Amino acid sequence: MLQNWLKTIPASLVKLAGQHPQNQLGPNMLLFHGQLPDLKKVRVAIIGAGEKEANAVREQLYRYENPFPARSVADLGNLRKNDSSFLIPVIYELLSGKIVPIVIGAKNDLARAQFLSYQDTKALVNMVAIDETFRGQDVYNAILHPRHPQLFHFGQIGLQVHQTPAADMEMLQSKHFDLIRLGRTRSALEETEPVIRDADLVAFHLPAIRQSEAPGVERPTPSGLFVEEACQLCRYAGMSDKLTSFGVYGFSPERDREAQTAQVTAQMLWYFLDGFFSRKGDYPATQTDLTEYIVYLRKLNYQITFWKSNKSGRWWMQVPLTTTSKLERHRLIPCSLQDYQSACREELPERLVQALDRF
Repeated sequence: MLQNWLKTIPASLVKLAGQHPQNQLGPNMLLFHGQLPDLKKVRVAIIGAGEKEANAVREQLYRYENPFPARSVADLGNLRKNDSSFLIPVIYELLSGKIVPIVIGAKNDLARAQFLSYQDTKALVNMVAIDETFRGQDVYNAILHPRHPQLFHFGQIGLQVHQTPAADMEMLQSKHFDLIRLGRTRSALEETEPVIRDADLVAFHLPAIRQSEAPGVERPTPSGLFVEEACQLCRYAGMSDKLTSFGVYGFSPERDREAQTAQVTAQMLWYFLDGFFSRKGDYPATQTDLTEYIVYLRKLNYQITFWKSNKSGRWWMQVPLTTTSKLERHRLIPCSLQDYQSACREELPERLVQALDRF
């Protein structure tokens, strides 16, 4: 079925992949050329939603080192038509086969299609966008305002308030979504990890990266993330056991200089893969392999239960409310060591306050 929506990788890129040394990604990926490869052992699949854009990234990605299991990553070529009607069924079919899709998208509004691929799933989902501004009119209003019945929670990382209309800020805050401004993102990058860990899907918009690092976007700006920070965010996304799809959007090759943005995007995808193949399998669907910590806030006469993974050292907070079975998977809120330490100082963690407001 996938071949109905996809077209093969150009022969020139297939040849290029085969010319790289055996320790690099190109020769170790399953490539869609001729016929669709056998996906039984594939765990991650790359999809181009914009042929020119995705092929430029492939040229860079294929030459990076391959410490990952051989034949576990597939490159399934590009959409036959660069719009939602083709992307949604492709992502849905990969999700159904328990394969994590990575989308390389030309247009920022394809992030909406990534979310809509989940509309036939039974569980409510969480989404995180990494971007310099809130793309309400062209991407997210249809999901958030009013809230789509499939969406439980939304977060945005790297937000620059001077580029975001006040009405959008007010709407996002009134719905108790996670908003992490650029300054906070850069000064305490590790505090973004719990937000990303709680996401089922992440959409990374390349304009979140500063112009000097990634010039190949529409309307680049001088402020934003550095490449190293962007790569760390991608690694956080890859490491999340809960996350099932990842997209990078907004690349414009005609605005790029010396393939710089193509290289940046390829690096981001490599670090996503690095995170993915470092997963610890400690998403707490059950409380096995978790250590319980109970903190009693005497001044508030309030008890908070924390859980720490014995595998990864990551933390969760338990929402102290009775929930329906549909919301049960959201009761354990990813948090940080700092949240636990705040509670030990008898300070109610802001992350918990937000979670209580959502429930």
